[in-house]
Amino acid sequence: MPAPPQTVRRRKVFYIPGYDPFPARRYRELYRTEGTKQAEISDYGLHVEATTGDGPYGWHASGLIDDARVTADFEVLLWSDIVRDSMSNSIPGTYWQLVCTSWIYIASGTLRRLAVLPKGPLAAALYPIGVLILQLLAAMLAAHLVGWGLSTLFAAAALWAIGPGTIVTWGTSLLYWTPFFAIVVLVLRWFKSQDRRIYAYYLMHDYAFSASQNGATPTALQTRMDEFRGIIATALLQDYDEVLVVGHSSGAHLAVSILADLLRDTPNRSARPALSFLSIGHVIPMVSFLPDAWHLRKDLQFLSERDELVWIDVTAQGDGCCFALCDPVGVSGVATRDKQWPLVFSAQFSRTMAAERWKAQRRQYFKLHFQYLCAFENPLDYDYFQITAGPLTLGQRYATRAPSPSRIDVPVSKYTNTSA
Repeated sequence: MPAPPQTVRRRKVFYIPGYDPFPARRYRELYRTEGTKQAEISDYGLHVEATTGDGPYGWHASGLIDDARVTADFEVLLWSDIVRDSMSNSIPGTYWQLVCTSWIYIASGTLRRLAVLPKGPLAAALYPIGVLILQLLAAMLAAHLVGWGLSTLFAAAALWAIGPGTIVTWGTSLLYWTPFFAIVVLVLRWFKSQDRRIYAYYLMHDYAFSASQNGATPTALQTRMDEFRGIIATALLQDYDEVLVVGHSSGAHLAVSILADLLRDTPNRSARPALSFLSIGHVIPMVSFLPDAWHLRKDLQFLSERDELVWIDVTAQGDGCCFALCDPVGVSGVATRDKQWPLVFSAQFSRTMAAERWKAQRRQYFKLHFQYLCAFENPLDYDYFQITAGPLTLGQRYATRAPSPSRIDVPVSKYTNTSA
């Protein structure tokens, strides 16, 4: 079968990360290393080089795919500084976030509604709560054992030496409670130092940030999203064949609102460059199901009806940190008769990853949450590098793709209003 005609020679790609405090360099290196692997597996050409100058962080990619040469300019739309500012540096602050966030999700009925959807994200949401509580209990148990041992030894020695009395009583109490609090603090600090492997504090900060205003967008983040909208709007006026916005994890719901506002601002936008939106590993219901997320629900509804863009949503059941195959518009209860998007399908990790690697990584949920940005040994119809550096627009690539039959698109959210 002959290759389809080339329609993209220059592409602009905007990547919106999720709740991630790490530098943008991480994404360039991931693209470079994984792109090299995918090019070798799929037998095409891909060259990546860093951008120079003092502008926004990004990179250039040159693809030779299906005998077509394509250049792609990447830009990471960073909000990692907002993420870092939202993370409590104190242990008591994190436990206070645990209490407040749990109350918001439980009291609003959102937790019960989320439980109807695939269990992976709910388990991921409960994970930091459970781990932090267990860490506190472990710290208190260790402190109790040490305090009990010291106070018991003192009491035995004092009773033998001087007999019962006030000194023994006060000394026993002092030797129990003084080390108790110190040991609790030391053990909790040790647990926190191990969080780079446990992710309990990180995930707690993530969910607390999403729920901090009952689903409404924090002011600092809204200001940054307005800046992003202006950057994307400028790219749409330049000589590109396609402007592709990629929203990963929490970045997906940011991209929804950014693009909705962008299309409201430019109702008569030119058809060129093509405007495409790829959402991957989304966690949209964690926000859209909250009481005050009416603006996000409004944006989901608006974007789902637009002819001016193509919206493809890719998740995978192997990704325990996303709402796999959940249509974010449908489950949020805002789908209308005019709904066109998103096209929802699975990246099918169990089939597209090598059997040995899938077996080794299937429980490494955080790693799999980034697999959408990585190489596949047995790629089917999802190849991040062909999407971003190939000759077809997102709409052309998936023009005949049917949605996954196992997708979930029935209304689940308790809150479906799209105005305050």
